[in-house]
Amino acid sequence: QVQLVESGGGLVQAGGSLRLSCAASGRTFSTYAMGWFRQAPGKEREFVASIAWSTATTYYADSVKGRFTISRDNARKWVYLEMNSLKPEDTAVYYCAALGLRKNYYSHYDTVSAYDYWGQGTQVTVSS
Repeated sequence: QVQLVESGGGLVQAGGSLRLSCAASGRTFSTYAMGWFRQAPGKEREFVASIAWSTATTYYADSVKGRFTISRDNARKWVYLEMNSLKPEDTAVYYCAALGLRKNYYSHYDTVSAYDYWGQGTQVTVSS
């Protein structure tokens, strides 16, 4: 099993910044990549960004490109999401997720159902 714990959410004004963190523990050697997803009230969970542990290959949703940056500390097994120029439409619960080694990261990086482990989520609220 892999345990994921997110932190760093909060309330921020439009145009502001937040940094989310995700600590991975347990059988992290069984994971290939990490992703950030978000879910707004009444909407489906959607992909935000992802990064591979070993290659650091990253992907971003079009809606956050140029504003959000994902990074990882491979030694400590932490993943971060730096969010800048935040907009009210970024308001959501943000989830950290881990993709298992047996999954094809490069073709499933944005697929919710492909990820094997999930954190509890952290709320991000952007006021206008």
